[in-house]
Amino acid sequence: MANTRSAAKRARQRMKRMLRNRSVVTRLRTMQRQVGSTQAPSADQIRALISAIDKAAKCGIIHENAAHRRKARLNKALAAAK
Repeated sequence: MANTRSAAKRARQRMKRMLRNRSVVTRLRTMQRQVGSTQAPSADQIRALISAIDKAAKCGIIHENAAHRRKARLNKALAAAK
C-alpha cells in the first residue's frame, strides 16, 4: 500500500503500463510462434512481424538491440525462403 498520493498514482500508472506492455509482448510472441511453426512462412507474415517488432521497440517495450537482432534473423529467413 502506498504511503503518499504520488506513490499511489505511480502504482496506478505502473499497472496500466504493465498491462499494455504485456499485451504487446504476448502478441509478438504469438506472431513469432506462428512464423516459426510453419515450414515456409509467407513474406506478408514476416513483414507484419517485423512491423510489430519495430512498433514495440519504438515504445520501449522491447530493447532496440533485441529488435534489431530479431529483425535480422527474420530477414535472413526471408532471404533464404526466396
